[in-house]
Amino acid sequence: MEWLNYHHLLYFWTVARLGSVSRASEELRLTQATVSAQLKSLENALNEKLLRRAGRHLTLTETGKVVFRYADEIFSLGREMVGALQGRPEGHLARVTVGVADVLPKLVAYELIEPALKLRDTYRVICREGTNKELLPALAVHDLDVVLTDTPLDPSINVKAFSHLLGECGMTLFGAPKLATGLRGKFPQCLDGAPFVVPTHNTAARRSLDQWFELKKIHPTIVAECEDSALLQVFGQRGLGFFFAPSVVGAEVQRQSNVKPIGRVEDVRERFFAISLDRKLKHPAVVAISEAARARLSD
Repeated sequence: MEWLNYHHLLYFWTVARLGSVSRASEELRLTQATVSAQLKSLENALNEKLLRRAGRHLTLTETGKVVFRYADEIFSLGREMVGALQGRPEGHLARVTVGVADVLPKLVAYELIEPALKLRDTYRVICREGTNKELLPALAVHDLDVVLTDTPLDPSINVKAFSHLLGECGMTLFGAPKLATGLRGKFPQCLDGAPFVVPTHNTAARRSLDQWFELKKIHPTIVAECEDSALLQVFGQRGLGFFFAPSVVGAEVQRQSNVKPIGRVEDVRERFFAISLDRKLKHPAVVAISEAARARLSD
C-alpha cells in the first residue's frame, strides 16, 4: 500500500467508536451502504480484517485494535492542529501518555500523576490502565511514555526498559467505625481472627502482608480478595473487613471512606516504580512525576 485513504480511515474510526455502521452513518451523514463499502475498501487496502460482528454490534479484531489506536492518535492530533491555528489554548497542549498498572491504588496513581498537570508548560495527560504484561509492550512501541506500577520490570517480559524507583511508604490499617470498636487488646495482636479484605496474590502488597501476618503470628479471616484497590476500599468502607492502604494517601482514604485508622505498619512497605525506555528520564512531565514522588516518598 503506497497511500492511505484518510476518508476510509475516518469511517473506520467512527464505526469503531460507535460500535455500529448505522450509528456511524448517522454521525457521518452518509448511507450505511456507503460506510460499509468504504470499510471494505480500507480492509482490502490493508489486506487485513479490522472488524467482526458480535451479535448486533461490531467489535475490533486484534489488527483492528492496532489500527484504531493509530487512527485515534491521528484524528486527535488533527483536532489539536486546528485548535492551535485558531488560537484555542487546548490546541497547544503537549501530551504525556501514562500507563497505570491496575494493581496500583487509584489515589496513589493520582498523587503520582498530579505534578505533570501543574507544570508551567501544560500537558494533556492520557491515562491507560492494564496489567504490566499489557502495558509494557505498548511502552516498547512508544504508545506510552511511562508505566507506573508497584514492582520493577520483570526480566521474563521481553521489553528493553528501565525501572526507576519513585519511593516507598508504610501501610495504614483502616476499618469501618462499627468494626473498629469491636477490637480488643493491643495492636496488632488484636487482629488475630479479624475479618480482612486484602489484595489478590498477584500483587506485591499481598505478598508483603502475608509475610507480616506470619511474622506477627496473626491469622486473619480473609473474607474477600480484590485486585482493584478502589473496590477493596469500598468493601472495607461497608464494614466487610479491615483493609490496608498506603500511608501516603491515608488521610484521603479516611476522608473519602469515613473509616477509622487502626494503626500504621511500617514493616509492610508499598513501593512505586516508573518504567521507561530511557535509562535517564527525559520527558518533562515524566521527570516532574519522578521528582515530586521522590520528594514526597522520601521517608
